[in-house]
Amino acid sequence: MKGLNLSVFGYFFEGLVQYFAEPVGRIFGPDDDNYPNIGVQPFDGDAYAETVEIL
Repeated sequence: MKGLNLSVFGYFFEGLVQYFAEPVGRIFGPDDDNYPNIGVQPFDGDAYAETVEIL
């Protein structure tokens, strides 16, 4: 086992941890929604008056 390079396992383990840590951080992290607080908008259109026949 002379010349066994263990740094390859370090890179693999580091990449594996990062692969799982980033999605977990996005799920449990703060929201990044930048939507305006406009509330509910009233409907000011006309309802569809005709019936739709489904075959």
